[in-house]
Amino acid sequence: MRLSAVVETSERVGSTRSRLQKVDAIAALLKQTPSDEVPLVVDYLAGIVPQGRIGVGYAAVSAARDIGAAAEATLEVRDVDAAFTRIAGLSGAGSAKARAEALAKLMGLATVAEQSFLQRLLIGELRQGAQEGVMIAAIAKAATVDEALVRRAVMLASTVGDVASTAMRGGVEGLGRYHLRLLAPVQPMLAQTAADIEEALTAHGEASVELKLDGARIQVHRDGEQVRVFSRDGNDVTARLPEVVEMALALPARSLVLDGEVLAMREDGSSQPFQVTMRRFGRKLDIAAQRAAMPLTPFFFDVVHVDGADLLDVSYAERQRALSDLLTPAQRVPRIVTASAEEAERFYDDAVSRGFEGVMLKALDAPYEAGRRGAGWLKVKPAHTLDLVVLAAEWGSGRRKGFLSNIHLGARDPARGGYAMLGKTFKGMTDVMLAWQTKWFLEHALGREGHVVHVKPELVVEVAFDTVQASTVYASGFALRFARVKRYREDKPAAEADTIDTIRTIFAKAHRA
Repeated sequence: MRLSAVVETSERVGSTRSRLQKVDAIAALLKQTPSDEVPLVVDYLAGIVPQGRIGVGYAAVSAARDIGAAAEATLEVRDVDAAFTRIAGLSGAGSAKARAEALAKLMGLATVAEQSFLQRLLIGELRQGAQEGVMIAAIAKAATVDEALVRRAVMLASTVGDVASTAMRGGVEGLGRYHLRLLAPVQPMLAQTAADIEEALTAHGEASVELKLDGARIQVHRDGEQVRVFSRDGNDVTARLPEVVEMALALPARSLVLDGEVLAMREDGSSQPFQVTMRRFGRKLDIAAQRAAMPLTPFFFDVVHVDGADLLDVSYAERQRALSDLLTPAQRVPRIVTASAEEAERFYDDAVSRGFEGVMLKALDAPYEAGRRGAGWLKVKPAHTLDLVVLAAEWGSGRRKGFLSNIHLGARDPARGGYAMLGKTFKGMTDVMLAWQTKWFLEHALGREGHVVHVKPELVVEVAFDTVQASTVYASGFALRFARVKRYREDKPAAEADTIDTIRTIFAKAHRA
C-alpha cells in the first residue's frame, strides 16, 4: 500500500464534517489494503505511531521540514513502519544525530503532502476526525460485519488495528474469537453527566446510587496466584500497589476482574484530596516506605469476570450480586438502590457534605460497555465541571513572571477532529501547580508564538465554571464563564476529555431554562 493512498484518505476525512463520508472514505481504503498492512493504516489514520515514542522530538521534526520533497509518490506504508522501527531502536552516544539523519532520509523519500502527514503524525498533530467510533464503523463496513461485533472486539483486544486485520481476514467468525483475557486490561466503562438527580432517575427509573469517589481508577485481574493491577489507561501498576495485590489474593475466587478505585484515606475515614492519592499512585520507587507513609485503600464498584464466567453482557444488578459474594461491605463502594428522587437526593446531599465529588446513578439493566461513555452510568456533581485538554499556555507577568500561567482550554471535536477552544484561565492555580505545569508544558512544547507556548494536546485539566455563553471570539462559538482549574488529570488520556457536544448540551439547557 502506497503511503499516498493513506494521505489522500486522511485529507478526505479531514475535509468533511459528515460522519458517513468519513466512514465511507476509510472503509474504501481498508478494502484496498493488504491484510498484513491493515493495522498500520488504521493506526496512522488514528494518529498513532505503533512504535510509540521513537525519540524524535519537535526540533527534529521541524528541521525535517527544510528537506526537499520527492517529485512523485513511491513511499510504501511498510517502508515507513520499517523506518520508524529503526529510529526507535537507536540508542547510546550519537543516537540523537542518527535519529535525525534517519528521519531526514525518510522525509526525502516523501512528497510534500506525505511529509506534512508524517510530521503531524510524529508530533501528535494529526487531527482529521478518524476517532475510534468512526474507525469502528469503517471497519465494520469494510469487512461487512455488524458494528456491535467490532466494538466488542475492540473492547477486548489490545489495539483497533489488530481487530481491523481480524475483521478483514476472518469476518464474523474471526471477531467471535475475542474474549476477555485475564491479566490483560479491558477498556473501562465511562459515565455521562446528568444535570441533577431528577434527570438521572428519569433516564433510569430505579437505579443504583453510589458515592462518586475521588481516587485513581484501577482494574484488578487475578488468575490463580497471579495478580495484575492496571490504571484506567491500561498501564501495569501492579508493583506500585502491594496492598491491592494482597487483598485480591485473599478473595474467595481463583480468577476475577474487578473495577474500582484506590484512595488515600485519613484516620477519620474520609478521603484525602485527589492530588495526595496521585502522588502515592505515581511513585515507582521505595514502595514499602511509601506504603507505610501513605497506604492506599481499594474500593470496588463492579466485577466483569469471576471463576471462568465473563459478566460483561449481564446486567449491572447481576454483577452487583456477584460483587457482594466476593467482597465485604467495607471493600465495596457505598450504594443504595432506589427509584425515589427524595431518597436519592438525601444520599447525594450526604455525599457532598462528607466531601465526596457527588454520586453515580447506574441503570440496573446496563451491561458493561467497556471503553464507552454510555448512558448506563450517569454522574451528578454539585457544580459544573469539565475535563478539557490544554492546547497552549501563556507566560505570566507580575508574581507569575517566569511561569506558564494562562492556559488555553479545548474540548474534543469528534466531528471535525482536533479540539474546539473554549477560552483561557489562570485561576485556581497554586504555586506548586504553576511550577509543575511550566515544566510539563516546556517538555511537551510543539512551538512558540510570541508569549504563547503551544503544547501537545495530551494533558487533561478538570475545570469548574459558572455557565457556558455564546462567543464570537472562539471558532467553537462558546466560552466558559469564570473558568477555574480544579486539578490536572494525569490519570486520564485526552481521548476521554469532554466533547463540544457536551458544551452544546449545557448551553441549550441553560437557555431553555
